[in-house]
Amino acid sequence: MTLKLVLIGDGQSPHLLKWARALHGRVELWAVSSRGFDAGFDAVLPTARRLALDTRPNFAGGNIGLLRQLPRVVRWLRAIGPDWLAPHYLSSHGTLAWLALRLGGVRARIAGSAWGSDILVAPVRSAPMRWLTRRVLAACSLTTSDSAHMAERMRALGAGEVMVFPFGLEAMPPVAATKEPELFFANRGLEAIYAPERVLDVFAALAADRPAARLVVANDGSLRAALEARAARPDLAGRVQFVGRLDAATQAQWYGRARWYLSLPLSDSVSVSVLEAMAHGCVPLLSDLPANRELVQDGRNGIVLADGEMPTSQRLQPLAERADEVAAGLRAWIAAHAMFDDSVAAYVRRLEALSAPGTRGDPAQ
Repeated sequence: MTLKLVLIGDGQSPHLLKWARALHGRVELWAVSSRGFDAGFDAVLPTARRLALDTRPNFAGGNIGLLRQLPRVVRWLRAIGPDWLAPHYLSSHGTLAWLALRLGGVRARIAGSAWGSDILVAPVRSAPMRWLTRRVLAACSLTTSDSAHMAERMRALGAGEVMVFPFGLEAMPPVAATKEPELFFANRGLEAIYAPERVLDVFAALAADRPAARLVVANDGSLRAALEARAARPDLAGRVQFVGRLDAATQAQWYGRARWYLSLPLSDSVSVSVLEAMAHGCVPLLSDLPANRELVQDGRNGIVLADGEMPTSQRLQPLAERADEVAAGLRAWIAAHAMFDDSVAAYVRRLEALSAPGTRGDPAQ
């Protein structure tokens, strides 16, 4: 019997769309979006199987507008009769799923997917968020994490079974025809959590005795004006290009051209952007976070920068001398460990096994 599964998340997120594409054809798919739906959903999910709540969720908390939609969501879910609710981002959408079972009488199981700050940041900020996260995790028959580090944190908060797999690629990109040896690329959000000021400072340190080095900064955010002012200083003037938000094809072109990739967030799980960069053969320079050390061994296939470390170009030289070998190894690792379609197939098989007669019932209470 085909499982009936309801995704619950931000339907305007490319990441939720990626999950929908991977689940398409494997389950009878439905979806609730806290906002609207990206046009890409048209190819995988008819409008009759979607519910757009048109709220403006704040993923740091305080999502009263989303929770006010609970009666509407409950009515919709009870009419459908799903086997599984699959909320993505547990602080907001996970709470909605838990309350639908707890207060709304929806008969389903929950397979909750953590995305990063919902586990690594929110429960640390306040006791109420920690309590809520524990309740949501306890309600899940299955959870997913994109790193072993985050899975450990989830278990410490009371999660039961956790499947660990990276939020990987749908397809491997072609081998880059030509890499520009002195081109650096960064594309995390221009917000404090991603430490974009440090990206500029680290690049300035590396470029001090590399006159041909230049940095392309993609994406956008509230810090862009300050970052552009920083890039205008003499040590960086003319060497940093801000290109804003990019479509997938244009971003792939920059990945293909760049030899080096910078990602230095203050907190993170396994980043999709880092996986994409590795698949394109970019040598990663990453902040010293547990999830990053699951991907990169410092000095062997990239660089892990200690807190506050300002590296010289000498740190790059051993990797630069065998850059093609390093790039090939990075691509091979992605192909073997981070193909999303394979991971989702295993995820669905596990849902089917948990749905078999005689398995433990829903733990939502």
